[in-house]
Amino acid sequence: MRYTGPKARLCRRHRANLFGAEKYNKILERRAGKPGVHGSRMSFGKLSEYGVQLNEKQKARMIFGISEKQFRNYFKKASKMTGETGENLLRMLELRLDNVIYVSQFAVTRMQARQMVNHGHFRLNGRRVDIPSILVRPGDKIELVDKMKNSHLYSGFEKLKDYSPKWMNVDLKKVLVEIVSFPEKDDLEKSIDSQLIVEFYSR
Repeated sequence: MRYTGPKARLCRRHRANLFGAEKYNKILERRAGKPGVHGSRMSFGKLSEYGVQLNEKQKARMIFGISEKQFRNYFKKASKMTGETGENLLRMLELRLDNVIYVSQFAVTRMQARQMVNHGHFRLNGRRVDIPSILVRPGDKIELVDKMKNSHLYSGFEKLKDYSPKWMNVDLKKVLVEIVSFPEKDDLEKSIDSQLIVEFYSR
């Protein structure tokens, strides 16, 4: 199951902005202690090796907004691929359609990107899709459906910094993304230590 409780509590527990919205950065700056009634007076303490590994796995799940079962399945697939398992895992998560929408700056958070895809706002290679977990690949083209082009959700992007990772081309004005290559190691989510996740599942 996906977590549906207070998100600020999770960010404070992991001492990281797990959800992308700027408000969580402000909360972390303002309230650095543990969540809970006595959180401000408690230290985080030293976790066991298992606790550190579990914490990293949970953090990765929360960042990408996926269930335990989904995450375990991603890991199983990553472990059967050639190359480093941890890197393979993060690459698959990076290639999820909802993450691509988020990284392209068309959504403020991954959660919002997932909702956009769920509601069928985008076409993948000309076909309307509503599955956030679809993994894109080089040559894929993602574009906004016609009926959403006048929506306020997809206006004002021309004011954003014209940025996109080298593995994709993003046209902010046309709300268009083209995947040009697979993300390299340097393009993957840097706040996650994938080796700890590999160690967790290897116990």
